[in-house]
Amino acid sequence: MTSSSSPSQDAKRTAHAYPEGLRADALMEEDVAWSHEIDGERDGEQFDRSERAALRRVVGLSTELEDVTEVEYRQLRLERVVLVGVWTTGTVQDADNSLAELAALAETAGALVLDGVIQRRDKPDAATYIGSGKALELRDIVMETGADTVICDGELSPGQLIQLEDVVKVKVIDRTALILDIFAQHAKSREGKAQVALAQMQYMLPRLRGWGQSLSRQMGGGRGGLATRGPGETKIETDRRRIREKMAKMRREIADMKTGREIKRQERRRNKVPSVAIAGYTNAGKSSLLNRLTGAGVLVENALFATLDPTVRRAETPSGRLYTLADTVGFVRHLPHHLVEAFRSTMEEVGDSDLILHVVDGSHPVPEEQLAAVREVIRDVGATGVPEIVVINKADAADPLVLQRLLRVEKRSIAVSARTGQGIAELLALIDEELPRPEVEVEALVPYTHGKLVARAHTEGEVISEEHTAEGTLLKVRVHEELAADLAPYTPVPAG
Repeated sequence: MTSSSSPSQDAKRTAHAYPEGLRADALMEEDVAWSHEIDGERDGEQFDRSERAALRRVVGLSTELEDVTEVEYRQLRLERVVLVGVWTTGTVQDADNSLAELAALAETAGALVLDGVIQRRDKPDAATYIGSGKALELRDIVMETGADTVICDGELSPGQLIQLEDVVKVKVIDRTALILDIFAQHAKSREGKAQVALAQMQYMLPRLRGWGQSLSRQMGGGRGGLATRGPGETKIETDRRRIREKMAKMRREIADMKTGREIKRQERRRNKVPSVAIAGYTNAGKSSLLNRLTGAGVLVENALFATLDPTVRRAETPSGRLYTLADTVGFVRHLPHHLVEAFRSTMEEVGDSDLILHVVDGSHPVPEEQLAAVREVIRDVGATGVPEIVVINKADAADPLVLQRLLRVEKRSIAVSARTGQGIAELLALIDEELPRPEVEVEALVPYTHGKLVARAHTEGEVISEEHTAEGTLLKVRVHEELAADLAPYTPVPAG
């Protein structure tokens, strides 16, 4: 990564020269990132991992009479890309970190990163994002490396995309389109696919272009004869209208799916089951932590946005209290607002929870930036009032000085390692302490014929003591008001 502070300086190329530890750790070989012997017991069978990495037969590629070609899926769609960033604020290290993250995103999407350049400017150029002179230099880099795509580290306007493409003569995409592409690859559930499709259409609508000027401006009418007079509707207007109709349909479908999840949440509320949401930066280890705490068997992969679909699992505190643990979609700096809007119904799991486990990657060069990015999205979904525990994951690989700094700054924090199990017992005890407790303490002698009340006391309340006597089960519990009213008739009468 290099920076250029004036037009007179050359934009130096730094292919394959990202700082150690910044560059595509997300792209380590599968056998290095995850192994069955080390991680299988914690993460389960990982069937999704096998499916994603499997070879796939692609029909119709072979020139022989029979198709005998087997190729790896991502190799087929591998694109050769050059990264471009505009450094407006912060230090050069911040700019390098941002472009290194873009490299990891690009390689997660299946691209091969050839080069990366940074342009120092007060603000992005309104026409070509990096300025006309630097755009010409970028065209030379593209021709020299043989790249077929340029990825910009920011969200470009439709005009910037068109004009930069005209100069560099290859496809140009921005950070938002790249993240949407990763989401489209990894979404598996019906709701996840619908949310991604809606976000893609929201992004595409203002950037729609026709195949050439003539086709995009065709209209019915003019001097075409009877019943065709008038301006008519251009081809591009027709496309936009159809996209809006599809978006309206998609929103209705997502609303229907949201209703089903809301019913499940209401059932948990009715049963007074506390809920804990795991939120955090992408690749911070949220799914690994969920697997360690509950044995959920969720896909674990050292890649950005490996899991998108929310997972809710039942868990139990060391004292025996039941609660639900929900894994949510990962966040990233400058998360496209289209995605925040489309995934709002999924992110409601965070807002409706009783406690947030905010997972941060302790081995990241700048974990404070991850914390700030996630908290910004948490504010967007209206979950600022929910209590938060900062879980500093990957403590086994983190710099001890960074861990000490985070633990000192974040008052409600704990360092753990989902991989080795370090700190997990302390985390469970902290969850038990922080979860809301029932407000009423009751002592009741429940007859054996009313065993359902005893079962409810165990599932909905906190049992302080339990004794089996000749008359029934003597309970001392903390419960909610509704169950306290049901237990009131069985309050033992004081002797004497």
